[in-house]
Amino acid sequence: MEAKIGISRFKRVCVFCGSSTGKRDCYRDAALELGQELMLRVFMKVSRNLGLVYGGGSVGLMGLVSQAVHRGGGDVLGIIPKTLMCKEITGETVGEVRPVADMHQRKAEMARHSDCFIALPGGYGTLEELLEVITWAQLGIHDKPVGLLNVDGYYNYLLTFIDKAVDDGFIMPSQRHIIVSAPNAKELVQKLEEYVPVHDGIIAKSRWEVEQVEYNASLLTEIAR
Repeated sequence: MEAKIGISRFKRVCVFCGSSTGKRDCYRDAALELGQELMLRVFMKVSRNLGLVYGGGSVGLMGLVSQAVHRGGGDVLGIIPKTLMCKEITGETVGEVRPVADMHQRKAEMARHSDCFIALPGGYGTLEELLEVITWAQLGIHDKPVGLLNVDGYYNYLLTFIDKAVDDGFIMPSQRHIIVSAPNAKELVQKLEEYVPVHDGIIAKSRWEVEQVEYNASLLTEIAR
């Protein structure tokens, strides 16, 4: 079922991805395809004001997806710890780059400014960011969709592990549906648009702003303002 004109649920999409492009062209192609898909939805008026939130780097897949969105006229917000700016930013950046104190604040700020999450291929950092927002959804901290762009089966083993955890009783079957996956950007974005969160009632939903304080006390002052 195609999304109807003008009713997209998203204003900003958070993309987690590697600071490397990987060794295969398909990963680079997927990053560009995702950026183009987000902008295509603006041109088709499925979304009037779609923007990107990402890790702020200008290198690797981060750089490719941010440049694709920026070239398409989309709003780009990069959030990066000050200590990583020398490593993850080379040359000219696009959009707004917002320095933060540390990784905890980076993740909290990325999540706060986003309506859904998409993980492209990446390494430890991408997995850490992805698993944290999945855990937040499991705990009821947010009910924003979480998607895996499973480029050429890149995340197959992760999905197999999660299925094993469900089979062995470590993850509830209803919580398996927190993760949405697809092999291409168009299919994934459509699935995220149609996502309906499952609330199992075990843990009451918490206010997002309150939970952020646990990750960085400095956000308490910002929220109070």
